[in-house]
Amino acid sequence: MSDVSLDEERGAIRGGWKQNPAAVQSNILAVAMSEFADRGLSGARMDEIAAKTRTSKRMIYYYFGDKEGLYLRVLEEAYRKVREGEQKLDLEHLSPVEALTRVVEFTFDHHSKNPDFIRIVMIENIHHGAYLEQSDVIRTLNAGAIEKLETICRRGKEAGLFRDDVEPLELHWQISALSFFNVSNRATFSRIFGDRLYRPKGQETLRRHAVELILNFALLSQARHSPL
Repeated sequence: MSDVSLDEERGAIRGGWKQNPAAVQSNILAVAMSEFADRGLSGARMDEIAAKTRTSKRMIYYYFGDKEGLYLRVLEEAYRKVREGEQKLDLEHLSPVEALTRVVEFTFDHHSKNPDFIRIVMIENIHHGAYLEQSDVIRTLNAGAIEKLETICRRGKEAGLFRDDVEPLELHWQISALSFFNVSNRATFSRIFGDRLYRPKGQETLRRHAVELILNFALLSQARHSPL
């Protein structure tokens, strides 16, 4: 990186910032997430990312290799955040219905509060999942999400609450679809139909109905009308 000036390299410490590898990388990833979400992989510029971090362009290259390497790490961290949130739900002590309810509520809330995650996933779909395919980390993280639903489904079926044909992967698809669309199409949907559903009361209603839709899909017909 001979084109990086000594002044820029010295800029790795700004305003009293002490070099801490984990903190530096976390700061870079947070800034890069916003830039990639706003501008896409092709539109984001390393100079712009570096200018908004507390470190230097040279350090970004040192930690992440190049822009594509940085983008892949951003993608991995985006998935890591949502999966770590799921792990904290402590579902093992809940009934199958309560556990599934918590998963739906968490997913809806996470996506609503993290629109950059949705944009990054949309950008990766534009790239046909090419970068995601390179990551063993993302495959491992997302396998855990399906395993969690497998446990919930097994317990629900054993308790006579869930339909025998409820399949964890399809359940994950349904939950993701409801939660993802709420964010991914917010701009177009609200401009066409108004923003009523995106006001606090509308979001609360959508969240509650998302839970009801998923439970109605998973539960046996008799269980829907019985106290759980």
